[in-house]
Amino acid sequence: MRQLTLTEYSTELCVPLSEEECDTLRRLNPEIEISPSIGSPGCYDLTPSSLIGAIELPTVAIQIHPKLEISRVLFLLSYAMDPSHWQDTVFGLEEADSLVEAIIPGFALQLKRALGPGILQGYRLEEDALATVRGRIRFHDQIARRFGILPPVEVRYDEFTEDIEENRLLKAALRALERIRIRSSEIWYQLHHFQAVLDRVSLVEYQSRNLPTINYTRLNHRYRHAVELSKLILKSLSYDLEYGRAAGAAFLVDMNEVFEKFVWVALREALGLSEWAFPLGSRNHPLFMDLAQRVSLKPDLSWWHDAKCMFVGDAKYKRINVPGIKNPDLYQTLAYTIAAKLPSGFLIYAAGEGEPALHEVVNVGKRLEVISVDLSATPSEILDEISHIARTIKRSTEQLSQAFVTYDA
Repeated sequence: MRQLTLTEYSTELCVPLSEEECDTLRRLNPEIEISPSIGSPGCYDLTPSSLIGAIELPTVAIQIHPKLEISRVLFLLSYAMDPSHWQDTVFGLEEADSLVEAIIPGFALQLKRALGPGILQGYRLEEDALATVRGRIRFHDQIARRFGILPPVEVRYDEFTEDIEENRLLKAALRALERIRIRSSEIWYQLHHFQAVLDRVSLVEYQSRNLPTINYTRLNHRYRHAVELSKLILKSLSYDLEYGRAAGAAFLVDMNEVFEKFVWVALREALGLSEWAFPLGSRNHPLFMDLAQRVSLKPDLSWWHDAKCMFVGDAKYKRINVPGIKNPDLYQTLAYTIAAKLPSGFLIYAAGEGEPALHEVVNVGKRLEVISVDLSATPSEILDEISHIARTIKRSTEQLSQAFVTYDA
């Protein structure tokens, strides 16, 4: 099998590929730019986007490396998964030459920590038709389906079982990993062992864009890292199926989402706010650009006090490029600022994508502050930068609160 190494947003020239390989690569990674090499028939110039990881075609194994060190990417992922215990998320960095080779050993270790003390059990709501009464009778269904005749009895009850969402996510991730090549035989055997441990758990086909949210308590906290890694795996793995067989597989992590979620979690922690007050994508807090409320806006970052938006901002790992439009990121942030009725908005870039600046927008009286975060720094330095941004945000909200008090008086 041929080996090919690419780097995000860097062009690799004159790569020999067949038409079938090009088509499969496009299906597995629609964002990669593939253009014929000038003067070299059968060769192509490849430019990856922000999707990093591994792609396996039947004849070519492709690694897409991040611009950052892999250890920095893993720090961003770990902190976003669990900001209080991110250092407990251990990845296989020693032997890893790619993101995938680091994540999978880490997943195996977290499975051991989660399942070692015993498989977690919990209550799950069940609805069934039974010969005897258990839990509560569903009278409406009993009449509609059984014409009120007993038995069977339409009931709803709580089942204490290991077939709960946390274990289902673990099993789904393990099954997904069966379709990619794992170089370490030791890790491969460990993953198969955990499949056997979860034998009585249902196998659920999750949609990668609609994974369940797990609420963590002291009862299931030991599962947190394993479950969050399971969700990352389910989001990142995809297959190109051809006549029922896998013609290719990809494990791709979107650095845009990694950066966005890290900034959101890190700022929320630094500000000491709840997910309701500081939601990702203004979840549960509608924001519209127009009076008819037909054009909804979803800023990455926003701070809410009751129904009032106190801060709005956007996080960008990579500057957006729109043909024919200059500075679309600033236009987007300005729209958020106007819709939220705020005097200022914030645009947070990964360093290198936008220089720190303060823009006073003409005619509308809005200020747009551009801030950058150096992701090549050490984890403690990155968190210090986030703390500095949080203090800047807090000062702006305090000034806004004082303005409200003065106006009310």
